[in-house]
Amino acid sequence: MTEVIVAFDVSTQEELASMLDMFQEPIYVKIGMEAMYRFGASLLTPIKERGHKIFLDLKLHDIPNTVYHAMKQLAALPVDMINVHAGGGIDMMKKAVQAVKEINPNILCIAVTVLTSLDDKVVTDELLLNQGLEKTALHYAKNAKEAGMDGVVCSVHEVEKIHEVCGADFLCVTPGIALLTAQKNDQKRIATPQYAKEKGSDYIVVGRAITTSENPYQTYKQIKGDCDHE
Repeated sequence: MTEVIVAFDVSTQEELASMLDMFQEPIYVKIGMEAMYRFGASLLTPIKERGHKIFLDLKLHDIPNTVYHAMKQLAALPVDMINVHAGGGIDMMKKAVQAVKEINPNILCIAVTVLTSLDDKVVTDELLLNQGLEKTALHYAKNAKEAGMDGVVCSVHEVEKIHEVCGADFLCVTPGIALLTAQKNDQKRIATPQYAKEKGSDYIVVGRAITTSENPYQTYKQIKGDCDHE
């Protein structure tokens, strides 16, 4: 089954509360850098008190010891999923996993492979990763698996190969999800919810397609239904 995570990019806590009021059931909420840096950890408790799960998307990327101590702080928060950048290397990811297990082993710890805002030209020409986008994403996923991560954030287009190499139980969380009528905005490697389900995404992250629609809850239900439908 593919689970839907709703990304909320809001400018005020009141806006977030108003948006959550529209949802008539517990959902999975993604809180990213903007909201976390603006409002701090106090933002999270009211979300959990409503019964929602939280994916805290901060993408830690630093030396292993720094990530270890930072992750211990994050793992003490009321969250269900947190992440790092796989580009930090296996040792860094191992320290992240160690920190989470020491504080709250029920939290899922995942690693970002290649951002969905990047394409093959940027990966090869700007970042000088001469193996290309797909091979880099797959290699980062294998590193994350070796480090003990629960899964990765990746494009829908890499999910099948990652599951083949890392196993069906290795989670693939896929952003870059849009409805057929939506514009790409800053995402380059996008896909529909139906396509993501077909490819085996365990979680899809949907933001503006839901939050800027005329009826966010109905749009969420439609997408969730598409993911649940066999």
